[in-house]
Amino acid sequence: MAADLMTGPTAGDGDQREAARALRRVRSPVAGRIRLACVLSALGALAGLAPFAGLAELADALLATPPDRDRVTLVAVLIVLGLLLRGAFMSAALTITHVADVRLQAILRRRMIAHLGRVPLGWFARNSSGRLRKTAMGDVDALHQLVAHQAVELTAAVVTPLGALTYLLILDWRLALLAVATLPLYAGAYAWMERGSNEALGKMDESSARLGAAVVEFVSGIAVVKAFGQARKAHAAYRQAAAEYTDFFADWVRPMTRVEALAGLVVSAPVVGLVTIAGGAWFVDRGWVTPGEALAGVLLACVIPVAIEPVGFGVLNRRAAAAAAVRIQRLLDVAPLPVPVSPRRPAGHRVDYDDVRFAYDGHDVLHGVSFACEPGAVTALVGPSGSGKSTLATLLPRFHDVTAGAIRVGGVDVRHIDPAELYRHIGFVLQDVQLLNDSIRGNVALGRPEATDAEIHEACRAAQIHDRIMALPRGYDSVAGQDALLSGGEAQRVGIARALLADTPVLVLDEATAFADPESEAAIQDALSRLAGGRTVLVIAHRLSTITGADRIVVLDRGRVVETGTHTELLDARGHYARMWAAYEEVPA
Repeated sequence: MAADLMTGPTAGDGDQREAARALRRVRSPVAGRIRLACVLSALGALAGLAPFAGLAELADALLATPPDRDRVTLVAVLIVLGLLLRGAFMSAALTITHVADVRLQAILRRRMIAHLGRVPLGWFARNSSGRLRKTAMGDVDALHQLVAHQAVELTAAVVTPLGALTYLLILDWRLALLAVATLPLYAGAYAWMERGSNEALGKMDESSARLGAAVVEFVSGIAVVKAFGQARKAHAAYRQAAAEYTDFFADWVRPMTRVEALAGLVVSAPVVGLVTIAGGAWFVDRGWVTPGEALAGVLLACVIPVAIEPVGFGVLNRRAAAAAAVRIQRLLDVAPLPVPVSPRRPAGHRVDYDDVRFAYDGHDVLHGVSFACEPGAVTALVGPSGSGKSTLATLLPRFHDVTAGAIRVGGVDVRHIDPAELYRHIGFVLQDVQLLNDSIRGNVALGRPEATDAEIHEACRAAQIHDRIMALPRGYDSVAGQDALLSGGEAQRVGIARALLADTPVLVLDEATAFADPESEAAIQDALSRLAGGRTVLVIAHRLSTITGADRIVVLDRGRVVETGTHTELLDARGHYARMWAAYEEVPA
């Protein structure tokens, strides 16, 4: 699913229609400005032909006996006027498209940020940060050439030769044919080079995305792999991705370079000039055209090759932009978290899991799970890895929605509660705590920006992190990741303080003490026990010693509830939990 969302189109998928549709939708906010710029570019291209036509008229005027001075003056003025008009029109067109490009980038990034804020949180776990960054940054940047330059330059590149050929047709149709005499050779070579290019560009884009993801993932985990002496091995994924990209690009481009060089030669200005000079001289000798008209044919024919290169690059730029637009549009098309039309407010904070079923990518993870979390009590979920503990925890704050059954808070299905209201009721601390690039104060007060310093300090003391924060260079003003370099356990305690300060009636702790040292863990557990009064607390832990005091323990196995009870009751039952406890006690401390 992640690959479908974040990769570009490939041939054979109806991708060209999708790419055209995506490009049209992505560019729609500035489409009117681009059209205006194209009109100005076309006018500028036509004005730019005036000097070439004027030179031919000037030649005839100077060759006349005696020279027609008034005509020479008039033509010279028209040549200068044409140049000035071309500069003015093209400058205005490029100004419009560059402003449009900046505006479009801002619109798309704001739209993506706003949309990602409505996407289910579980979606982010299935899409790598490398691919998301490529879409939000690289793919938006990839539209620059298309919006700021290509529309204007391609319009000029098309209008210029068409205007030149029209003028030559008016002079003499033979001059027009002579001007395009070498184009069929170029067209044939270009058609040969274009074979399979859609599929190749799609594969190259996918390879580039894999390379970007490999870089991000390697940098993110470099500390761990170096600590275990596996830096060389960790480089392998990056080297492989880089090698695949390089090899594919080289294999694709190598056969085309010679053909491209020859094709470029036959439409180069020197070759076209030689052909038109030879042909023009013959036409003058046969009396078909005047010397001035022949000169016009030579000059205007040399304009055509200049227009071919922007057209070729324009096709490549459009394809790259289309692939980027597809990824952007797929990101914007990710289904947001459904918001109830008539939201309801919970009556209390009892949590009920009622016959909950959940499937991920067609694979059933939970099978009819039912249990209740009472207010003022700590309910613990235990079970082997893969039994569904974390999935149950993330379903409560709607990281995903259940496939069947229901989860209720205060008697109301969480799907019928407005997300903002739901997050005011449910606080959660997950295994991987993310700290923002903000002060420690700002990180702790994320859920309650209006909290006082005294309240923030109290929450941090309860989470056993206050003293560590005060030891930082600027205390609570220290910025996470800059002058506040916290360990994993310390970051988790900041996350716990954040959840405690938010003071939500329901608290979900998924391996919340996984990185804490034993002394801090015991202190945190005591604090959580004291603060559980009046709250509904759902705890998930692999270390069974952390939940022996829980009011209720729910034992899961393969997505099903197999036992419930207190620590003592479950030991007496001599079932799954008792076996897990026996195995846990055998593990050396």
